[in-house]
Amino acid sequence: MIPSGRPFLLVACVLILSGTTIAQTSPSAQSNDPKKTSSDKDVKPAKDANAERLIRERRSQAQALLISLAVDAGNYGDATLRARTQARIADALWDADAERARTLFRKAWEAAEIADQELLKEELQQTKDRNGPAIYSRSNIRSEILRLAARHDRALGEEFLAKFKIEKQKEANDTADRRRGDSFDSPEALSQRLNLAQQLLDTDVNRALQFADPALATISRDGINFLSSLRDRDPAAADQRYAAMLASAAGNIQSDANTVSLLSSYLFTPHIFVTFSASGGSTQQSSPATPPPAVAPELRAAFFRAATEVLLRPLAPPGQDQSTTGVAGKYLMIKRLLPLFERYGPKEMTDALQAQMEALSEAVPAEDRQRDDGRLREGIRPPQKSEDVEQALQDRIDRAKTSAEQDRLYLQLARVVADRGDLRSRDIVDKIQDSDLRQKAHAYLDASMVMRAVDKKEIDQLLELIKIGELSHLQRAWALIQASKLLAKSDHEKSLALLDEAATEARRIDTSDPDRPRALMAVANTLFTVDRARGWEASLEAIKASNSAEGFTGEDGVLRTSLLTQSMSSIRASTVAEFNVADLFTVLAKEDYGRAVELARGFEREAPRASAVIAIARSVLEEKKK
Repeated sequence: MIPSGRPFLLVACVLILSGTTIAQTSPSAQSNDPKKTSSDKDVKPAKDANAERLIRERRSQAQALLISLAVDAGNYGDATLRARTQARIADALWDADAERARTLFRKAWEAAEIADQELLKEELQQTKDRNGPAIYSRSNIRSEILRLAARHDRALGEEFLAKFKIEKQKEANDTADRRRGDSFDSPEALSQRLNLAQQLLDTDVNRALQFADPALATISRDGINFLSSLRDRDPAAADQRYAAMLASAAGNIQSDANTVSLLSSYLFTPHIFVTFSASGGSTQQSSPATPPPAVAPELRAAFFRAATEVLLRPLAPPGQDQSTTGVAGKYLMIKRLLPLFERYGPKEMTDALQAQMEALSEAVPAEDRQRDDGRLREGIRPPQKSEDVEQALQDRIDRAKTSAEQDRLYLQLARVVADRGDLRSRDIVDKIQDSDLRQKAHAYLDASMVMRAVDKKEIDQLLELIKIGELSHLQRAWALIQASKLLAKSDHEKSLALLDEAATEARRIDTSDPDRPRALMAVANTLFTVDRARGWEASLEAIKASNSAEGFTGEDGVLRTSLLTQSMSSIRASTVAEFNVADLFTVLAKEDYGRAVELARGFEREAPRASAVIAIARSVLEEKKK
């Protein structure tokens, strides 16, 4: 039965109008794209609008997460955690709500000042308890807040710099350090300026110089390092400031051979710094080296004049030497720098330095006179061939008069061989007679060779070291994880089996040890690349493990191996992001935002839970930026 007339007429009219529209638009559409229809045009904007709505909702959820965490963080009893969490929330929120973020940065700074005061009281009490000299640590909380804030707001960065006051006792301690030894670390306030300026170089050279200039009146590693970076962007500005440093060094009675070494870095070994102590010991600090800059001959000549002025100064009477190098350190530094004078300097200066070195040699041990190691060559001369070093050490071993001397030389030889990734180093260590030293050497060198094998992607050697090496549970778990990654594409089953071994190794770590959740975090993180379903299960296990380890903060993942003896100290450390909560939860949030939020609630302690929440929110907010 046909419906009443009006509804039927309405439907008919709609159909007629629709047909007319199609008839009018179809030829045009066909002329542009035969495959394209009006429905395609409608669907795509609808999909885009829907996607945009989902993105807005997710961003709103992420911001709500951060705001809720900020409220919780304001009640944290640990001032350091409170400051760090508030600053990181502010950093993540800045683009969405700059005013709220600015307020959080100021709260974070206040909390950081409280944290520093608490740290100072604790260290004073420790000093009183042991009746020893005062030793003060440098808190890096305010440094972190300053870096994050200045990246967003220059005025806020200046505000915090103005508040950065150094306690009188800390300044006195810096002065004492300057007299005792290494005087080339910048005082805290100047270090803050230079670090901040270094970060600003990439975006605003003028602003970077405004922050840096007050700190460049002092010759320091940080200052020279900044100038080397500045030269890549503004050579004239960098050379001008370096020339002022040369003039200052020549006129300063406290300048010594280590001062000259730092100044030489700018011209000849950018970002590489070597210093020597009065005992002949050495330190090296370096970041990725860059080629020496092409400077004007006048600037290089100014360096040689200032260097000669300092290095030819007569020695102080016995017991009155205030230099950082002493006789042995000065001798070794001249020995290190002499090739530069021979290559680029005037002959009369080179001859004078050669005579100075010969005069100093009478007061220097034979071992220092014979030295020709990496510290003396670094950045200036090609390194010795490993085989030549090995033969020289073997000759000295054969001439050694005591077992202690022989053990020390065997250790040096084992390190040289291990640096090549040669497993013969293990046989050399076995020749060390001191059982305690032998055990320590095996642990240090095996871990070092594991790190090298990972860097070089030498899977066969890595698997062999996992089998025979004297590694800690954490080191072995990490090595198994890295081996799994190397095999993920070529041998999926073997890769999974290695991850299972890594998890088993992690479970051997004591439940109260923070290394247990660190290792399990790394296992879970890696599982997402080979078996997503098991990755969620492993993440839950890692969270449960973290709740049993009181010292686990979720962000201090480091793989470390060290060897400390009477004759040497060597520490090798590498930051491992996979050990940290943030790295894992960034992956989880990308897989399933809601499930990641739910898992984050499983952390019982404030620090790892805060890291997880911030990582989840960042994964959403930063994805929008991209």
